[in-house]
Amino acid sequence: MSAVETAELLREAKNVISLPDYGTAVAQASGCRITTSGRGQGAFAIHPVAGRMPGHMTCCWPARPYDIVMEMDEINEDFPDTDVAIVIGANDIVNPAAQDDPTSPIAGMPVLEVWKAKTSIVMKRSMASGYAGVDNPLFYKENNRMLFGDAKKMLDEVLGALRA
Repeated sequence: MSAVETAELLREAKNVISLPDYGTAVAQASGCRITTSGRGQGAFAIHPVAGRMPGHMTCCWPARPYDIVMEMDEINEDFPDTDVAIVIGANDIVNPAAQDDPTSPIAGMPVLEVWKAKTSIVMKRSMASGYAGVDNPLFYKENNRMLFGDAKKMLDEVLGALRA
């Protein structure tokens, strides 16, 4: 999907959950504005071990609204009522194989259940596996869309399209 199509989905959504990960930190937290620039409810879902740098989500968002930042245990129940879940640079922490495939190397790992949203959008450079080296079935789910590209560039394009 394109940045313009992403913006259209976000514009129509009443409830959006953003899942910032390493890609958001690299993009210098531009993803924070995606949830706050749309209509309706917005929240950020944070995995307890998200990203490669411990605490990077805390230090890269100095001005984020803390009341909409939700931990994994409290946000997973909200995904079925979410119009759009947008994943920025994450892979393993949104992999349904952790719950669905007992033979997976990540079986039993706690994950953010983005596939339960009406639509999930994964922003990544490619379909490559994450740190664990495991294919992600989320990418192939009927309700998932892929937005390929550099996180900073794509977030800027989505925000530009939202403003247009």
